[in-house]
Amino acid sequence: RGPRPAAGLAPLTALAQEHRIERWWGGVEACLAPLFALGEGDTLETALATLTEAAEALCGESLWSGADGRALSGFIEDLRRGAASAGTRIDPRELHAMLRDAMERTSVRPPWGGHPRVAIYGLLEARMSRADLVICGGLVEGVWPASPSQDSLLPPAVLRALGVPGADFRIGLAAHDLAAALGAPEVVLSWSQRDEGGPVIASRFVLRVKAMMGDQALRHAESQMVRLARLIDDAAPVPPHPRPQPMPSAEQRRVDVSVTGLDRLRGDPYQFYAQAILQLRSIDSLDAEPSAPWRGEIAHLIMEKWHAAGEPAQGLHAIAEAVLDETSAHPLMRALWWPRLSAALATFEAMVLAAKAEGRRTLAWEQWGEMHYRDVRIHGRTDRLDRKADGTIAVVDYKTGQPPSGSRVEEGFALQLGLTGLIVEAGGFKDVEGAVTGFEYWSMAKAKDGAIGYVTEPVLEGRKKSGLVREEFLPRTKEYLDDALSRWILGSEPFTARLNPDLALYSDYDQLMRLDEWITSLGRREAAEGTP
Repeated sequence: RGPRPAAGLAPLTALAQEHRIERWWGGVEACLAPLFALGEGDTLETALATLTEAAEALCGESLWSGADGRALSGFIEDLRRGAASAGTRIDPRELHAMLRDAMERTSVRPPWGGHPRVAIYGLLEARMSRADLVICGGLVEGVWPASPSQDSLLPPAVLRALGVPGADFRIGLAAHDLAAALGAPEVVLSWSQRDEGGPVIASRFVLRVKAMMGDQALRHAESQMVRLARLIDDAAPVPPHPRPQPMPSAEQRRVDVSVTGLDRLRGDPYQFYAQAILQLRSIDSLDAEPSAPWRGEIAHLIMEKWHAAGEPAQGLHAIAEAVLDETSAHPLMRALWWPRLSAALATFEAMVLAAKAEGRRTLAWEQWGEMHYRDVRIHGRTDRLDRKADGTIAVVDYKTGQPPSGSRVEEGFALQLGLTGLIVEAGGFKDVEGAVTGFEYWSMAKAKDGAIGYVTEPVLEGRKKSGLVREEFLPRTKEYLDDALSRWILGSEPFTARLNPDLALYSDYDQLMRLDEWITSLGRREAAEGTP
């Protein structure tokens, strides 16, 4: 799960060790190892035999069971015989692409008599079978009998001279097939009223039968089945799912709050409830694209190792290369991400070294801290804490994308920097003391001037129109913290889903809250009530 690692078994061995499944992985690795011993000089027959042995070692005889297993067995044997006779050679790295292309041309058909009571036959199967109830479908003019089509090469007279059956023969054969089907105990003649081009009419045979039956045709017309079929689309109305508003007990509410969890609590209480109280976590999809959190972890690890090494000049890129090697980053992902990452790291390195020359120094990086406020544990990890030249502390948060806007911080939905500052002033970080006056986002995104990597503060200064006044940054953060604790953690308000629908948040729990079932009805109701 997650982004694809580099090729080979070594990255997977590291993952197995991380998740403590080395014993299981050892057996799997032994099955797969012969595949990596194949060389460019090996024949396709040898490659197929090696692949088959590995598959049987993993799956056993069940690999060849069922309709798909039998089709796979025949496909492999045919391909192996052809490769042996031709002496085909193949690069093992291209084996999967060749097999996929060949497999897409092979159909897997269910075994004969897949359903015990229903079978769909073509003309040939229908001739050789009998059933209690036969439904003759497609009795539409132009379909049965089919309209004669002219041969693009030879005229009908030439075809007859050559002994090729003409349109009359095919029409007669279709009539013979229908006459044989009409001998069943119960027969249904069926035709459509429209096709993709517009309204159609029933076959002339059906019209002739209806004309011969006269008034009796109405008695034999099937209307009940049509009504029942239409009832599938006329299901009973289902009331919309209500907006989730869970109400856990007072004991269940008393959970720790992280510096990032407060934003989720204020913006979407239900997501905080699912994560912190129910302790539900989303898992990465299989072979996922590199996500923003994954890139953030890599960027944080690179900066952490650089600070731990003493912030050497010209050393950040070498550390980044080593980290990407250690994490077995996929070569394609590295090639696509490296230009932006390299440029941002060069900007960060220059800014850190310039700040160090002006008297600023790094105090802590990737360090955990906590404080107890109103008997609730507030905790989090800081990306970096710096001692500024004036002796105060600056809180630094790395972002691989765009940082939160000043208006979002001002509205109390991006409080990570402020909460980290409160923990610092409460003495929650080891060996770090002092007043906090800096609240900085170091972003790896593109700045307005086109440069990759920049620093911004959500502080209302200069020409900025949004943000918090520097002197009021921590007091306002504390007000938002008090409000959230009083309402949800220590209070009795429900953890309402999407309390702020217009706020862009993570969507990890949208399916759990059944968002699509009530969000549209909520919007219509608010519009009718005049609620903004």
